[in-house]
Amino acid sequence: MSVALHQDSNVFVSGGCDTVCRLWDLRAKYPEIMSFHGHESDINAVDFLQGGSLQSFVSGSDDSTLRLYDIRGCEQMQLYEDIKAVSSVTSVASSKSGRLLYLFGGYDNGNTNVWDTATANRLQVLSGHESRVSCLSMHPDGLALASGSFDSTLKIWTV
Repeated sequence: MSVALHQDSNVFVSGGCDTVCRLWDLRAKYPEIMSFHGHESDINAVDFLQGGSLQSFVSGSDDSTLRLYDIRGCEQMQLYEDIKAVSSVTSVASSKSGRLLYLFGGYDNGNTNVWDTATANRLQVLSGHESRVSCLSMHPDGLALASGSFDSTLKIWTV
């Protein structure tokens, strides 16, 4: 299960064991304002895309996929899947580098995949952890990614 608060609003997104991502607005009479389907197993991580606007978010699941959702259209925009992977996605992050937007998915096999949002191609595998990647965080300038692991290490990657 995971929750992410949007930086500029009273809105947050959650993902849970029911395979559904939900968008919430604390100002609304009925706070759950949208639901997003697509995952086939527990959702372990959610996060809004970098850039500040309330337009999209990414989720990662035990079904080994990341999914990019469009809030305005209330639909899935893209699926990121390594067909050879049998590892759960345990953490997610995003980075904007110029005009390009990258997604990062941490997996329980210790790897972090770097995905191109537009093409859904995996660009790189960051390997080095000996256990599950438990958290990811992108530096605001988009040049460094931190990954934490159950192997008790923190790694800083230049991207």
